[in-house]
Amino acid sequence: MSSLRHCPCSPPTASPLDLDDLLREILLRLPPQPSSLPRASAVCKGWRLLVTDPRFLRRFRIHHRRSPPLIGFFIENILPCRDLSFEPTLELPNHAPVKRFSLQPQDGGLFRFLSCRHGLVLIILRKRNKVLIWDPVTGNQRHIAVPPGFEMVLTSLMNGAVLHAAGDARHFQVVLIGTYQEQQDTRVVARVYSSETGLWGNVISTSVSSHTYICRAMRCVMVGNSLYWLLSEKSSGILEFDLDRESLTRIPVPLDIYAKGNGRFTVMRAEGGGLGFLFLSGYDAQLWNCKKDSDGVVSWALTRNIQLGNLLSLKP
Repeated sequence: MSSLRHCPCSPPTASPLDLDDLLREILLRLPPQPSSLPRASAVCKGWRLLVTDPRFLRRFRIHHRRSPPLIGFFIENILPCRDLSFEPTLELPNHAPVKRFSLQPQDGGLFRFLSCRHGLVLIILRKRNKVLIWDPVTGNQRHIAVPPGFEMVLTSLMNGAVLHAAGDARHFQVVLIGTYQEQQDTRVVARVYSSETGLWGNVISTSVSSHTYICRAMRCVMVGNSLYWLLSEKSSGILEFDLDRESLTRIPVPLDIYAKGNGRFTVMRAEGGGLGFLFLSGYDAQLWNCKKDSDGVVSWALTRNIQLGNLLSLKP
């Protein structure tokens, strides 16, 4: 009888879903809806470990940074009491619970909503002279004292923004900005707080036209690594704060607003990137794009003139 020969057996082929690297690439491409990762985490323990890995979450945010979903918006209620309520925009299963995302009044209701960006909300607490950074998703709250140098800025003349550094979900920055009158001169002051260092940066200031203030009703716009606020109508300007250079610059608006009569206007991100300006008068809308030459000189170009009456069935 011939002896049996033992042939080495090949190891069983691993399932593609058992390969963590490949699975990460698949899960990375899930739609950026609030229910996507929680549903994936419910499949098994291995999937849960992958989708809760901070490194994976960072890649997920970067991968979808150009198409984040709008899960809702905040409404600042003035009367009968001052609070911040949340209005969800998505249907189930992505519908965000209203109570969880609504902030109850604090300090007797004396607080002001300043900014919402990158999943964080910035609020100034008037009585305590502090700013509150609130993460509505996790419920985390961080209180930071308003820095020295802002004693002369009334809270009604203060504005600000909160943001994450590019690709960094662990640390955030807070920009506080305000105006005050100094004899015959009006100055804008700004300071930047870094959660990484736990410190406020140097005071940054510039002089602007007399009796100028930052429009409270219009939130700031972020384009690239710069923040923009619309200044009061009397000055007809846009305030630019460059985060890289830590500099303040006043930019003229693209047209004589008062010569156009009654109208509404705001700063915005332009189509294709860059700073834009929207002017609305009646049923006519103008879109402008801001251009900067190598010397930093600003010019504006009218890119679109939209007749809203031809697009929408608007009643008088």
